[in-house]
This record gives sequence, structure tokens and C-alpha cells, in this order.
Amino acid sequence: MTINDKNVSDITLHVRYVVAITGASGCMYGIRLLQTLPGEKILVISKMAEKIIPHETGMSIEQVKALADVVYEDDDLFASISSGSYRFDAMVVVPCSASSLGKISNGLADTLITRAAAVAIKESRKLVLVVRETPKSAILLENELRLARCGVCILDANPGYYSKPQTVDDIIDFVVGRCMDQLGLDHDLYLKWE
Repeated sequence: MTINDKNVSDITLHVRYVVAITGASGCMYGIRLLQTLPGEKILVISKMAEKIIPHETGMSIEQVKALADVVYEDDDLFASISSGSYRFDAMVVVPCSASSLGKISNGLADTLITRAAAVAIKESRKLVLVVRETPKSAILLENELRLARCGVCILDANPGYYSKPQTVDDIIDFVVGRCMDQLGLDHDLYLKWE
């Protein structure tokens, strides 16, 4: 069967994404991405994010985990996504803390999140880091530059206002929509610039 014989939605369902939520403010970006992504969703939540999620969103960790098809603990370095031989199409770390950014930039793979990010880089897979930190020190900017030079997409949680957002959800959707754009996925989360 060729790609032309398949329904496009069937192809999309076989796409596999890793979503990692780290301990930065803005967990709702990761949750909204999980609600929006097509295909198979693999989720890893850092220990700090597990504390932040209920505080910022009012959701339980179980509710967030229910949005994914597969969930791994961040200390499970035997998980499939820690190996380059396991195929996933893209990884989004959203939000990405400055600590996670620093570890990924310097090749420290001591958690499942940082190991899966290292796999994405070494296997030339799409890696998007939604950095949620401001202002930025020279150290953080140098870490971002090092990763950008490796082909990693640094996507700050920076909403645009040309779509005239009316609610916090509209602002969240803009940032998540930009993630979807980086993954090459169609969406209607925000009004595109015309």
C-alpha cells in the first residue's frame, strides 16, 4: 500500500510525539498541546512539574496523564524513548525550564526528559523547547544558541497579539499553535497573519 492509497488521517494516527512538561511556570501550554496533538502521545512529567501542575491549573496529575497514550516517569531511563532505536517523530519540551535547557545544552542526560532530548538531537529528529524564562541571562542565551546551532527549535512562550486575543486561553492557544506550526501540523488555534 502506498501513501496515496491511505487516508491522510490514518497516516497522522501513526505519528508519535514525545511531550515533556518540566518545572517551569506555564504547564498549561503542555496540557493544551496534549489536548491538540494528533497521533500517539508519549508524556513525561518532571518531579517539579508534578508540583506545579495542580497549583497552576487545578488539574490533578492523573487528569494530565490521561491525555497521553503512554506515560513514563522521569527517572525511568529504561523507557523506550531513551534509546535511539525507538522511533518517535518529534519531541516538545513545554514548558522548558532553564535547568532542563542547561542540561540538554550541555549533554547531561540524567533524567528521561534530558535523555530523550539527547536522542532527538543525535538522531536528527525535531526537538522544540518552549522556554519559559524571563529575563534571560547570558548563560541561558548561550545555552539556547548552542542548541539552535544543533537544529533545535527554541520557541519562547511569547504570544503574538495580531490575532487580538480576548482570553488567557487565546494566549495559550497562540503559543501552542506555534508549536503545531513547528511540527508541520494544521490547526485553527489562532488567526494566521494575512
